Formats: sequence, structure tokens, C-alpha cells
Amino acid sequence: MTSTRPGPDWLADAVLYQIYPQTFADSDGDGIGDFAGIAEHLDHLAWLGIDTVWLNPCFASPFRDAGYDISDYLAPAPRYGTTEGLAALVEEARRRGIRLLLDLVAGHTSDRHPWFRAAAGDPSDHRYIWSDRPVDGFVPSPGSRPGWYRPNFFDCQPALNFGYARTRSDQPWRQPVDADGPRANRAALRGIMAHWLGLGVAGFRVDMASSLVKDDPGYTETSKLWTELRDWLDRAHPQAALFAEWGDPATAVAAGFHADFFLQFGGADHGLPLRSLWNNNAGTVEEHWKQGPCYFEAEGRGTPQLFLDAWRSAAELTEGAGYIALPTANHDFSRLATGPRTAGQLAPAFALLLTWPTLPAVYYGDEIGMRYVPGLPDVEGSVLGPQYNRAGSRTPMQWEPGPNAGFSTAPADRLYLPVDPDPHRPDVAGQRADPTSLLHTVRRLIALRRAHPGLGSGGSVEVRHAGYPLVYVRAGRYLVAVNPRREPGAVALGPVTARPLDVQGVRVTGGELQAEGFSYGVFELD
Repeated sequence: MTSTRPGPDWLADAVLYQIYPQTFADSDGDGIGDFAGIAEHLDHLAWLGIDTVWLNPCFASPFRDAGYDISDYLAPAPRYGTTEGLAALVEEARRRGIRLLLDLVAGHTSDRHPWFRAAAGDPSDHRYIWSDRPVDGFVPSPGSRPGWYRPNFFDCQPALNFGYARTRSDQPWRQPVDADGPRANRAALRGIMAHWLGLGVAGFRVDMASSLVKDDPGYTETSKLWTELRDWLDRAHPQAALFAEWGDPATAVAAGFHADFFLQFGGADHGLPLRSLWNNNAGTVEEHWKQGPCYFEAEGRGTPQLFLDAWRSAAELTEGAGYIALPTANHDFSRLATGPRTAGQLAPAFALLLTWPTLPAVYYGDEIGMRYVPGLPDVEGSVLGPQYNRAGSRTPMQWEPGPNAGFSTAPADRLYLPVDPDPHRPDVAGQRADPTSLLHTVRRLIALRRAHPGLGSGGSVEVRHAGYPLVYVRAGRYLVAVNPRREPGAVALGPVTARPLDVQGVRVTGGELQAEGFSYGVFELD
């Protein structure tokens, strides 16, 4: 019987921070970030109030998809350091009260993984999905084995065989989920997780978590697979957490995950709830996306209702069983500061992120308002379409003014990606010195969330006004207003006494809440 507890106690109060290791901090001057560089900047995260870090994949890889094409699950990529270096990073983070999550690429490997090289020469090997005749979407065998294999994303990422939910006698590559290959892969997945949990990591964010079992209506068999792993995790590593990249929290939590993210894709609305908040069509854009203006735009043409409805539906289905994570951005999606939206407009976004009943996830650099940089080259598979270049969200962290923004001592032409060329780009050092900066705002809001549990992931929320401004009450005690548009707004509240806790441009007087443009306010009600 699967445990329905939401997970370890620490998870309810977690504030996540995503690090793209290639571009966070370079300690050895080769132009690529590394474990030692991350360790050198843990004090920044501790000062900010972060307690959980998720690293994008750091395993051995040919890096045709930025590390999501793994050639050895049990060895770090040399560009980042050694296993001992990763263990040292885990320990340094632990000393600061920070837990480290690794990125688990469960559905596929690199085509250079020894498993695949063996399978490409052995027709009896069923670790991957092979057909003896051409099938739409399959890729010709690169080895002596005749036939074609099924990829999971790029062609260089062959899908691991976890079986098909629906088999067909005329399609023998559709093996059942209990066949030898799928069973071997489930065992290998558990072994990989146990290895890194033994090193002290706090859990995993699972890439493409819904993709394992193929042709799986309702994700029935995929859910059984993750439920089995969750049962083992609860018994063997009860303090570990499992986050999904699913984009459908209700389904992912029901499948055994502790938490799932609202994403730019996933669910019945195909990611519209998150995109309706942040996406202004100026960064990473899929050509098939159809949406109106987002809520966080200066013109004020959007609505928060799409997000509110999706959150409420997911919250009802996950209550008591798991969590919903709300990110500022990620390595595949535009940063908050994209296109016309500037760092000066981001305080209201962080006010929502850090007072809404979800787990907040800050993408590295968003805390200072780093921007999505357009027009970059295709680096390690960053380009997915004519308007979808992920490199713009992956540029080097901006630590200080000057060459390479303090990211690396390497010559500029050797950097993994160029630093934002904007001469007015924000940096950590400058914002640390300015108590009015976005960085200090984010730090205050994180501290406020921790000091007042009613602003956290638990507790009620009552929406008083779903427009500009968005006004809601948390735990019957905290009044929050968020106005991301340029024009001011006002909402009648009736008789109320509100004590300001953290306010920028919002006041409550005479029974009315008044919000200036690009403002927020958090109050305690008497």
C-alpha cells in the first residue's frame, strides 16, 4: 500500500533554487561551471534563505543535449569534477542547512552509453525498444544489430524500455511492462537512486517523468512504476524527496511523487496555467502555443484566473498527499525578465511566488533579475524551434561587475555561453550593496514566509480580487496584494485593520486597498 503522507517534514517549508551547473560558477578557468564553483557560492544561497538546491544533470555525457544524454549514471562529468568533489559539495551544502537534489534522467540514455552500445550489437538485448522493421519516429540502428530503435527526445537519446501499457501481436517491440528488459531497467533505476542517496543527496528531480511506459492511457502503468519506487523510497530513505518533471501535479502526486511543477507544458491545458502568468512571447516560444496576454505584463491585459483555477483543481487533488511547485523559470523556459519585462517589474512576481500555497522554485539569477538573452548560438542542443532557443535562459550567473561578470577567469571566447552584453546588467555584488534591490526584496520575502507559516505551502487562501491587483488572504490572517501592471489599481475591502509586514507601493486606508504600478504588499490583519 502506497504511503499517502506528503513526505519528509522539511519538504513543506522548502524554498528551491535551480542551478544550471555549466553557467553558475567556474572555479578553474576553463569557461564552464563546476562543483567547486557552486561550493564557493553556497553562502550566497544561505544568505538568501534557500534550503534546497536542484542541479541539472551533472553525470558523464557527450553533451549533445546539455547533459540530458547520459553515458554513465554513476560518474560525474569531468567538466564538473569528481565524485569526491560532488560529495564535498553535498557536505558543504549540508553544513549550511541546504539539501541537494540531483536530476535523474530516467527515460533514456545517450546513444554512447555502454548499455546502448551493447544493445546495438546484440539482438537479444531488450534494455531499449527495438523494431525489426521501420516504424514512424524510430531511428536506424548504428551498430551491427539490424533494425531501428525508439528515441525519447533527440535521436541521440534512445528510450529505455519500460514496456508498453498496450501490447499488439503484430508489433513485437511493444513488450509488456513485466518483460525482462523493463524489469531490468526498473532495478537499474533503483540502483542509481540508491547510489546517490548513499552519497548524501536529498532526492531527485526526475526528467520527463511521464515518458517511461509507452502508449499508456491515463499513465496507469507509469504510475504503478513510480508508486513502486516511492514505496521503496519511503522504506529505505524516508527523508528523501522525489520531484517530477510532469507539468501535471495532480497526476504526478497520485503516481507517487512528493511534488510536481507547474510547467510550460503538461496537463490538460498543456502548460497554459504557468504560461498565463509569465509568458510574454518574447523568449522561448513554441509555435503551436495559443494564449492571450499573460498576467504579469505592464499593459495589464491579462488575468490570473487561468492559473487560479488550475492551482485550485490541483490543490484539491493533492491535498495531504504531495505538493505543487511554482517556478520563476527553468532551463527550458524564458526567465521572468524577458523582452519588455525588466528587473524593475519583478518584485510583484516574487511576492506571489513566496506567499502563494505552493513550493517556490527560484531559477538561478532570477533573484537579481537576470534577463533572457536573445540571439545566442545553438549550444549543446539548446535550439528546439525557430522561436525556441533555450540558451537565452542559460547564460552565466552575474556575480559582480567587470569581465565575465565574475563567472569565470577564462577568455570570453571560451565561455560555455556569452555573458549578457547589456552594460546595465544586474549582478549580485551591486544588489547586495543596495537595500532597495530586487535581491534584498527576495531575501525579505523568503524570511517573511519562514517567519509566518500561514504564508507557506499549507494553510488556506481566499481570493478577494482576481484582477489588477490580485488580492488574497492567507490563513485568514495575512492580506496580500500583487499589482504587476504599470497603472495603479484599487479594491474595496470594507472595514479592516492591516499592519504592513513588507510593502512596496501598496496601502490600506479607509476600507480600500490602493496599489501603485508594479507594486506588492503583505499585511497582517488584526
